[in-house]
Amino acid sequence: MACVAFVVSFPLAGLMLTASRRLGLVDPSGFESHKRHAREVPNTGGVAIFAGLAIPMAAALLGVWLVPENWWAKNMPAVAEHLTGLRRTTSMGGGVLTAVCVLHVMGLIDDRRALGPWIKLGVQLIVAVGLTTLCDVRALQFLDNYGWWGLWASSAVSVAWITAIINAMNFLDNMDGLSGGVGAVIAGLYLAATLIGGQWFVAALAALLLGSLLGFLAFNFPPARLFMGDAGSLVIGAVLAVISVRTTYFDPTSPAPTLGHWYGVLMPLMVMAIPLYDLTSVTLIRIRQGLSPFKGDHNHFSHRLVRRGLSQRRAVLVVWACTLACGLGGVVLGSLEQWQAVLVACQSVAIIIMLAAMDSRGRRRQ
Repeated sequence: MACVAFVVSFPLAGLMLTASRRLGLVDPSGFESHKRHAREVPNTGGVAIFAGLAIPMAAALLGVWLVPENWWAKNMPAVAEHLTGLRRTTSMGGGVLTAVCVLHVMGLIDDRRALGPWIKLGVQLIVAVGLTTLCDVRALQFLDNYGWWGLWASSAVSVAWITAIINAMNFLDNMDGLSGGVGAVIAGLYLAATLIGGQWFVAALAALLLGSLLGFLAFNFPPARLFMGDAGSLVIGAVLAVISVRTTYFDPTSPAPTLGHWYGVLMPLMVMAIPLYDLTSVTLIRIRQGLSPFKGDHNHFSHRLVRRGLSQRRAVLVVWACTLACGLGGVVLGSLEQWQAVLVACQSVAIIIMLAAMDSRGRRRQ
């Protein structure tokens, strides 16, 4: 699936680069104070990311119903074994595809004419509520056993989480290769975890996102020739949010070793630690300065690394590496003994504390 997404994303990104230059579809904010570039760069790369994800996904959702079962059994027996389960997930898959499409269209509009933060937040909340209520993309579903309040608590946590991840990946789109690279690392980690756990639908979604991002990153690695814009970053955040919610982290009846312990549910916090750290820290800094949390500036984690002497490329690589370092332990967290899980969790916490300490010292110096 990752290869299919790459085959769609990579040539389309090149096509968007050429066409956007000719049509003048460049980043309209390129010279604003919160941007780190002073050159005209097309910001239509989100189309390639969306297409690399949506086209194979739509084809798969249609294929499991329209293609005869005997064809699957003859040509793709591995898929035929799971055909019944795949058909059960098509309604949810269609809902996820619709939600991603809504965010992508909103991003396309915002990339040409700024919509304002409250409109974007309102659409994100509507999408999050739709995914939670209509597509059953809910975290902590064990709370359903406690009656209506448990259902409401699960839904509220899910809406807040989905909205937070969408904004975290959108906030990370502040430097060449940053949001796309971090998204690819997280998608790769979830791909590994869900393959080990035998969760094929979520694994396919992670593979599609990984392939589409790799095709785009060929043009976005610093110095970037193509930006994703909000049309790309909102899609990345939404898909990662769905993946993180739909992944099963604890199932004592499953033979998969990674699902054996309840603390496996902490995996999303470890895998998403760096985007959430950037979202939280930059929001607190802006509030402390009396600014709107949605107003762009140079206070993101990546910008703070550059102010400490790193080049933009090295800052991006550091953020990628920190994301990988925090998230690797999360992949196997559910298979570890309790004392081992504590050590892995302490490692991720220590990384965040180290980054926070460096940030704090850097701000005091300035």
